[in-house]
Amino acid sequence: MREISLDRLRTLVAVADLGSFAKAAGMLNLAPPTVSLHIADLESRVGALLLSRTRGRVQPSAIGETLVERARQLLADAEQALDDVQRQVLGLAGRVRLGASTGAIAQLMPQALETLSQQHPTIDVQVAVLTSQETLKKLVDGALDIGLVALPQPPIKGLRIEPWRRDPVLAFLPARWDCPPVITPDWLAAQPLILNDNSTRLSRLTAEWFASEGEQPTPRIQLNYNDAIKSLVAAGYGATLLPHEAATRLPDDTIVMRPLRPALWRHLGIAHRDAHVERSTQHVLDVLWGLSHLSQVDKPGQA
Repeated sequence: MREISLDRLRTLVAVADLGSFAKAAGMLNLAPPTVSLHIADLESRVGALLLSRTRGRVQPSAIGETLVERARQLLADAEQALDDVQRQVLGLAGRVRLGASTGAIAQLMPQALETLSQQHPTIDVQVAVLTSQETLKKLVDGALDIGLVALPQPPIKGLRIEPWRRDPVLAFLPARWDCPPVITPDWLAAQPLILNDNSTRLSRLTAEWFASEGEQPTPRIQLNYNDAIKSLVAAGYGATLLPHEAATRLPDDTIVMRPLRPALWRHLGIAHRDAHVERSTQHVLDVLWGLSHLSQVDKPGQA
């Protein structure tokens, strides 16, 4: 059987509800012959009588009742689909796919998601744990809408990559250690170390920091999960270098933080496709830009 038009089904439901071709025509703003043609077309496609006249009233046949019931559901589903799309167009709802590293997700995303849930509770943010390179590739492929990536990054056709945050990298040390007030590469290289694995931008930054004074230390362990690294520091297993976001709570008294000399910074950017941005995606971007005031990078165009 060929496809059935929703307009035909709407006409069938109207006639069944009102019990009259003329009344259905008036409600649907159609000419009475058009209503008759709609019903005749449906009966031709189904191959059975859908409506019958009983005591001067038009009523569905048994087969017609089945089709009317299904038609009500199809029309409701179509209306809901249009409403859902319209809400997404207006930015009142929608799904936004975001990629970021474990560090950004653990320390920064909870603040953004909490704010978003208050301002736009019907926007669903799906977060994927990815490296910066994986995030950028998925953005190009259209599999993500927003990425939080380490900077610098080379220009990529079709993507906009803008500076977002500049957070200091600090030394996290077991509180039981006798630590100097400022940590230098030569002092830290002599300690047991817990560092990010070499797949991360932070690993390359810390290697360059040590190399600035000719150091190439070998860590006791390499991980890619900052909270696990902090747990090992708290247990006295070693020291580490990690970014510290201004709004992040301080570690407990088993860990002390010290500034570095020379200073080291973790730069993050926001990436998205350089084309029309849906309103739901823009709402998420606005919330993320709101977190930039807690670092030392402002949104482009802001004072």
